[in-house]
Amino acid sequence: MKITSIIIMTFFPLILVSACGDEVKAEVKLETIQCGMCVNTIEKNLKNLEGVVRVDVDLKKKAGVVTYNATVVDLQAIENTISGLGYDANNTQANQEAYNKLDACCKIPGK
Repeated sequence: MKITSIIIMTFFPLILVSACGDEVKAEVKLETIQCGMCVNTIEKNLKNLEGVVRVDVDLKKKAGVVTYNATVVDLQAIENTISGLGYDANNTQANQEAYNKLDACCKIPGK
């Protein structure tokens, strides 16, 4: 029993370090978000994306910070997911069909 405990106590911290070692934090420009519904839509959908650990979208800054596991998902996949929701993400343009389906409050005035 002591040997098992020693093995667990020795390797468990190594497992934790390797599991957290591939986390990347990236800022995503979200210039086309307009309201709280936009924020909620992006946060909810990104949190459901495999590999995404945390999402914080700031409406006033029109940007979000995404923490993700780089061995599971990359920034381009995150940007593509946001684009598929109808929003620009960094230099990735919003999917026009998805944009057309957004509620009026989520669309850019005059566009």
